[in-house]
Amino acid sequence: MKEYLTNERIRAKQVRVVGPDGKQLGIMDTREALRLAQEQDLDLVLVGPNADPPVARIMDYSKWRYEQQMAEKEARKKAKRTEVKSIKFRVKIDEHDYQTKLGHIKRFLQEGHKVKVTIMFRGREMAHPELGEKILNRVTEDLKNLAVVEMKPEMLGRDMNMLLAPVKVSA
Repeated sequence: MKEYLTNERIRAKQVRVVGPDGKQLGIMDTREALRLAQEQDLDLVLVGPNADPPVARIMDYSKWRYEQQMAEKEARKKAKRTEVKSIKFRVKIDEHDYQTKLGHIKRFLQEGHKVKVTIMFRGREMAHPELGEKILNRVTEDLKNLAVVEMKPEMLGRDMNMLLAPVKVSA
């Protein structure tokens, strides 16, 4: 959270003062503005240091800061975290295994996560990357209403990877 200069730490000679109710009190010497804030048992906070003259506000700084921290905490709580989940297939995958893994991918996508689908090649399977691409294309086709392909199938060493992202639901 951003730190603001308060009370005696304000070095400007003159400041534009905003009262605790939000009304402008005009431009005055910093000492006079500080005295005004202390009379009301509040703080003078420099909220616009780059303005000419700088803008200072009379407020209860600790209360305001606490409210800002709570608002940030609430915003973080509501923020959606997306993870990249990973599912690995082999070239010689059986139908039942394929359907099971497809179910996992569907669940991840519905939870709002991205899914990295990997085809692992072993030994002579490396000679037939088109078989892996065929499986990835089948996954794409089976999930066309749930996912969009964010990264097309590509070979990385002995693996072929593809990245799926959930379809944005228009409300």
